[in-house]
Amino acid sequence: MIHFTKMQGLGNDFVVIDAINQIINLSAEQIRFMADRHFGIGFDQLLLVEKPVSANANFKYRIFNADGSEVSQCGNGARCFARFVRDKGLSDQNSICVDTNAGQLILSFTDDDLITVNMGVPKHLPSEIPLLFAHEALNYEVTINGVKHVFGAVSMGNPHAVLVVDDLNNTPVADWGRVLERHELFPERANIGFMQIIDRQHIKLRVYERGAAETLACGSGACGAVVIGILQSCLDSEVNVELPGGQLVINWAGRGEAVFMTGSATSVFDGIINL
Repeated sequence: MIHFTKMQGLGNDFVVIDAINQIINLSAEQIRFMADRHFGIGFDQLLLVEKPVSANANFKYRIFNADGSEVSQCGNGARCFARFVRDKGLSDQNSICVDTNAGQLILSFTDDDLITVNMGVPKHLPSEIPLLFAHEALNYEVTINGVKHVFGAVSMGNPHAVLVVDDLNNTPVADWGRVLERHELFPERANIGFMQIIDRQHIKLRVYERGAAETLACGSGACGAVVIGILQSCLDSEVNVELPGGQLVINWAGRGEAVFMTGSATSVFDGIINL
C-alpha cells in the first residue's frame, strides 16, 4: 500500500508521495495505472519526495509524466512539493533547496503564503535545449501541415517551444501541440506553449505538455514563455501569466539571471492505493 496526497497548482494536478518514509519502486506501467482518471487516481504528473543527493540540499524532487516517463522539471509541481513537505512536517523551513535531475531549485514561502520558486538560469543554445538547429536565434521556423510557423525556444531544465498567437481561443492547441511535441526538431520532445500578449506585463498562455497533452497550467512553460517574450523585446521583467487554471507572476532580470515564479499550491486529499 502506498500513502499519497493529491495536490493541484492552478489546476495542474499531481500525486505526491513521501519516498523517504515509504519504500517506493514504481514501474512505468504502475505510474500509468495511477494516472488513469477512470481506473486509478488521476494526475498530470507524479512527484516523489526523496532524500537529497547533495550535502547542501534538503530533498530530492523527482517528476514522472502520466505516461510513465521521468522528466527533469515542473514548476507547478515544485510549488506543490514545497507545500507537501511543510504540511507533512518533513520541513519547517521557509526556504528549502531540492535536488532535481536538472540541477537544484530553491523553494520559498512568501509572507502571504504563496510559494516562490527559483527556477534557475534559462539555457538558450540549441544543443542545451535540445533543438536541432546549428545556431541560436530569437525565432526558429517549423512547418505544420504545410504552413510555416515561427517559435522561440529555451530550456528551463526541460525543453520549451513558444509560438506567439493573436487569439488563443481560436488556436488549434491540441492539433499543433501534438505535432510539435514529437517533431524531429526536438530529439527529447518538447513542451509547446501558445502565448497571446495582452500588454508588456500580461500574457495569456496555453501549454501542450510533453507526455501529458494540454494541462490547465504549466509553471516551467510560463517561465519559458516570459523569457522568450523578454528576449524578443515584447515583455517587461515582471509579467502576470494568465493560464486556464489561474495566474502566476514571473520575474526575470535578463540573460544569465535566474527566473522566479510565484503562485499557489493546494492539497486536495490524502489517500492510500494498493498496487
